[in-house]
Amino acid sequence: MKRIHFFILIIGLLILLAACGNADQEEQDTGNTTTEETQEDTDTNLYEQIQEAGVITVGTEGTYAPFTFHDEDDQLTGYDVEVMREVASRLGLEVEFNETQWDSMFAGLNAERFDVIANQVGIDEERLESYDFSEPYTYTGAVVVVPADNEEVTSFEDLEGKQSAQSLTSNFSSIAEENGAEIIGVEGLAQAIENIKLGRVDLTVNDKLAVLEYINETGDDSVKIAAEQDDVSESAFAFRKGNEDLIEAFNGALAEMKEDGTLAEISEEWFGEDVSSK
Repeated sequence: MKRIHFFILIIGLLILLAACGNADQEEQDTGNTTTEETQEDTDTNLYEQIQEAGVITVGTEGTYAPFTFHDEDDQLTGYDVEVMREVASRLGLEVEFNETQWDSMFAGLNAERFDVIANQVGIDEERLESYDFSEPYTYTGAVVVVPADNEEVTSFEDLEGKQSAQSLTSNFSSIAEENGAEIIGVEGLAQAIENIKLGRVDLTVNDKLAVLEYINETGDDSVKIAAEQDDVSESAFAFRKGNEDLIEAFNGALAEMKEDGTLAEISEEWFGEDVSSK
């Protein structure tokens, strides 16, 4: 009789342990589901969280003039910075800039240290696999710079046989060479333009934004842009995947800024020309 009671006691304990194990597993499963749902909810409703906080955090270099840099009063400014401030203002948000080196910029976005990157991020196929972008707010491409009185060069085909001052490692040097120019090595755009002004070379091929910024900053009217490449690159705000509401809000603000001329006005302030449209 005692043996029967003993076996009944053992069976009862085994049943109790099994029930506790199932309960623990159910609690663990529920906890995992909750975490997954919370993460999904966080990603989906980032714009709502930003609106609730009233602040959007922005990754930018702060050392890349004229797009994002510190002025003589050590105030963060630049084309990208001011476009970002205007977008945030139209969305009723304050802006908190998080200055980050370019090499760490996308890692910072991935780690959610900021909500968006404003740093002349070019849109390309590789980045589109991992990130989403707003509508572009900058368009640029290769241009030919010649003396202001030069009427001979009006297209890239006219580079044939001309001497072009180029940084030897840049893709613009390759463009000049592909179009038949003889390459004369220089250290950068300023030196290239100086060589044009001294008559040592005929022209240079460079990035349109860099040339416009140089002319706008220096007021140098001894050179001009004689030709522009049809193939342009586009830069936009970069976001983590899955934040469609936030991107839609940015695109709405950018569309308003284009329509009322504010984006062109900001562009002309920094470049003397509207680089926000093709």
